Amino acid sequence: MPQLNKLRAALPGDMGGDPAAPPSPRLRTALTLFFALDGFLFAGWVVRIPAIKHQTGASAATLGLALLGVSAGAVVTMMFAGRLCRRFGSHPVTAVCGVLLSLAIALPAQTHSALSLGLVLLLFGAAYGGMNVAMNSAAVDLVAALRRPVMPGFHAAFSLGGMVGAGLGGLVAGGLSPAVHLLALTGVGLLVTAVAGPVLLSHPAPPPVAGAAGGGGAPGPDGRTRRLVLLFGVIALCTAYGEGALADWGALHLEQDLRAHPGVAAAGYSLFALAMTAGRLSGTALLERLGQTRVLVLGGSTAAAGMLLGALAPSTWAVLLGFAVTGLGLANIFPVAVGRAGALAGPGGVAAASTLGYGGMLLGPPAIGFLAEWASLPVALTTVALLAVAAAVLGFGARNAAHG
Repeated sequence: MPQLNKLRAALPGDMGGDPAAPPSPRLRTALTLFFALDGFLFAGWVVRIPAIKHQTGASAATLGLALLGVSAGAVVTMMFAGRLCRRFGSHPVTAVCGVLLSLAIALPAQTHSALSLGLVLLLFGAAYGGMNVAMNSAAVDLVAALRRPVMPGFHAAFSLGGMVGAGLGGLVAGGLSPAVHLLALTGVGLLVTAVAGPVLLSHPAPPPVAGAAGGGGAPGPDGRTRRLVLLFGVIALCTAYGEGALADWGALHLEQDLRAHPGVAAAGYSLFALAMTAGRLSGTALLERLGQTRVLVLGGSTAAAGMLLGALAPSTWAVLLGFAVTGLGLANIFPVAVGRAGALAGPGGVAAASTLGYGGMLLGPPAIGFLAEWASLPVALTTVALLAVAAAVLGFGARNAAHG
């Protein structure tokens, strides 16, 4: 810790350690870059899943178990990431996880069996989970300091990164091997971290707003607060299940069930990410105009309708449209849920909601894989619509709980 404090004091920064200073624009930009990098790297991996499935010789069920490694590693790390953020600060943890995630992205392409793939995905998931808790905790602090609901903007950067990563992945899918592609992503990730990481280290997190839960000398969350955090975590779980399902199985659905070209299949996730980006870019305005409850209910209902179209439509273009509508619906549910949990209980709330949220990814890949083996992949994907409806119902319930 003393060495870290000396490093942070030695680096230049706009805030200069003054707790009364407003959040630095450089800090917001650097944090936005980390959100974008997270989406870019994750999308670069998911669009190569069909090629790595072929490389490892995995069936749908064994691929689902291997993909479980990402979610399992993420959830395990998230259980401890809140403590790491409280001890070392969310900014240093974000920067370190950016390095680890960039290195781990190259590993899946070096595997030749479902077992080895699952093991390296544990490492990838651990870095991914730690980075998500850390950067969301940093974003919650910044949102509180700005006193505006700008959390969707950070998640828009994640979606934009995912769109770019998926789009580039689709372009190079036919020309570059997964090994070369993912190694190139390592280089991009390390470069972005080298640029944005020092900015985070040179800027202490904005101080908690007076009276905010989890800040300063405020007492720990009471039972009612913990129940609300749990409720928002389950809402995040329903959303993450859908995001993970489309990331892991969307391209395979297009390529396997509709005989789409690999480039078109990769474009499916790209369209989903583009729609989420558009939805999240308008998220702040929607929240200021409609409020959290209406955003959650309308988002869940829209996502359910879109996913039914995306799972069951007989044509490629209708499925692509369904994926886009699903992206619009899911866009703001996760950032609202995690942001609200963080506002209620600080980094511990972010960690709890994120752990539950990515529990959706933990359940999603194997559940859809086994359902695909038992029935079909389109039928399995309809579970995304069911959980989107659940998110809408719970979002309405969260309003009643908050006023109970």
